[in-house]
Amino acid sequence: MAGMKKRAWASLVAVAALVGCASTGVVQTGQDTYLIAKKSPQVGFGPPIGVKGEAYSEANEFCAKEGKAVETLKLEQTNSGFARAAAVSLEFRCVPKSP
Repeated sequence: MAGMKKRAWASLVAVAALVGCASTGVVQTGQDTYLIAKKSPQVGFGPPIGVKGEAYSEANEFCAKEGKAVETLKLEQTNSGFARAAAVSLEFRCVPKSP
C-alpha cells in the first residue's frame, strides 16, 4: 500500500512538472502585436526570472527574423508561491532597429 502511494505521488509530481513548463510560443494578438506567455516549474517562492528571460529571447528571435527589434507593450509577472507557478506574459511588437 505504501509503495502504491509513493508511485501515485511520483506520477503526480511528474505530471505537474510537465504541465508547469507550459508556453504559448509567439501568438499574434492583433495587427503587428504578439504575445508570449510562459509558466515555470520553479519550486518555492520568488520572481519568474528564468521564464522572463526565455520569453524575451523568444521574442527577440522572432523579431530578428524580420531584421527588427522587440518593443515591449506590456509585461505581467506572477511570482511563484504555494501551489502557484511563476509566470510571465509578454505583449510586444517588432519595430525597426535603432541606428
